[in-house]
This record gives sequence, C-alpha cells and structure tokens, in this order.
Amino acid sequence: MTVAVETGTWQLDRTASTVALRHRNVWGLVTMKGTFAAVSGQGEVRPDGSAVGTLTVDVASLHIKRAKNIKHLLSADFFDAENHPEITFAARSAELRADETVHVIGELTVRGISRPLSLTARLVDADADALTLDAEFSVDRAQFGMDWNLLGMIRGLATVATTLRFVRTAV
Repeated sequence: MTVAVETGTWQLDRTASTVALRHRNVWGLVTMKGTFAAVSGQGEVRPDGSAVGTLTVDVASLHIKRAKNIKHLLSADFFDAENHPEITFAARSAELRADETVHVIGELTVRGISRPLSLTARLVDADADALTLDAEFSVDRAQFGMDWNLLGMIRGLATVATTLRFVRTAV
C-alpha cells in the first residue's frame, strides 16, 4: 500500500479510537488491563508531508475489570486525577516512511510531568477522508511520579496500545 496522506486538519474520531493500558502486578502474576473511554485529539498534515498534533486522555474515564481498583488508580498514588485530570501527548513531528510506518517524536505529560517520547506507529488504513494509526509503546510510570509499589508488587513497564482514527475536517 502506497499512501499519500492529504494535507490539512484532521480530527480524532472518538468512536473509532482506543487507548488501552497494560501493566504487570502482583509480582508479575497478574496483568492489569484498562481502557480510557474519553480520548480527543487533532492533527495537521503540512504541505511537506510532516504532521503535528495533540492527543488528550481524560484520566477519570479509565475502566478496568476490577472496578474497586479504579479509585486507587485515580488517587494520588497513581494518576492523581483530581489534580491532573488529563494525560496529553503532543506530537512535535510525525513522518510517514516508505514502509507505511510513522516515526513520531513528541512529549508525553502525565501528572503534570512532561517527558520526551519517540515511537513508531503503523498506518493501517488511509484514504482521502480518514486514516488509522496503531501504536504500542512502553512507559516507566516512575518517571511520572507514579512510584507507589507496595511490597514490590508492581514490576516492569506499563504498555500503552492505541488505535487512533482521524477524519479530515472540512476546509
């Protein structure tokens, strides 16, 4: 598939996009899985083919199977949703490569702490009116002030998996 992504402004299709989270806990025996229900974003493809954009996640929209754990995840021990209701990723540069991957350089902000993040996304579908990107990357939660770890139960990095569908906005 050789794709030329149209220049202009693109809006995240909230109904066709997902942001999911996985993290091993209980000494690596259990994987906590969650999804954020409220995600928004927009981007701009420039005439030179590069792109920039922002993705915003509503922390309080986190859903996990064990509902009783959500309160703890939203507390100051983890996301501190009361003081930091959003997670943002600002893509400073996104470039489509010949193999349909997209090299993205940006800044991730969680709990008011910003860190550089580079990742590779896959362009899985694109036409003149819509495009879909899949990406999976790892994050060290301690770099964002989430270092609560009772008895060393939480190990390794958190994995974030996204499917982001953008639709072209009217000119």
